[in-house]
Amino acid sequence: MTVGAGGGADMNTRDVRGAIGRYGEELAARRLTEAGMTVLERNWRSGRTGEIDIVARDGDVLVVCEVKTRSGACFEHPMAAVTPVKAQRLRELAEHWLHAHGGAPPGGVRIDLVGVVLPERGAAVVEHVRGVA
Repeated sequence: MTVGAGGGADMNTRDVRGAIGRYGEELAARRLTEAGMTVLERNWRSGRTGEIDIVARDGDVLVVCEVKTRSGACFEHPMAAVTPVKAQRLRELAEHWLHAHGGAPPGGVRIDLVGVVLPERGAAVVEHVRGVA
């Protein structure tokens, strides 16, 4: 088997990005739990439609939470990553989750975003915004 130029670097970059993303999701789950929410599922997949990073319960509200993690070298703030297209996909994923799990709770559904910035030095900055879409 032949690997094209940069093949090894691409795998390495993907591995690092995956590890950063998993770490950000762990920090996000902790933040939601500290805020009194109950994490129901992580990385829930709906076939080819996509993935919900975190599904949680906040009282009688179901929370679909998107987590965006950026390292200190990245210039885009994580909150900028939720475009109208991404917001629509999250709404569709929430509908799939509800269909698979018996419908909406009494308090309805909310879509939140947790942005995690990992600076080159110092502690991670975790920001939770409720009701983004």
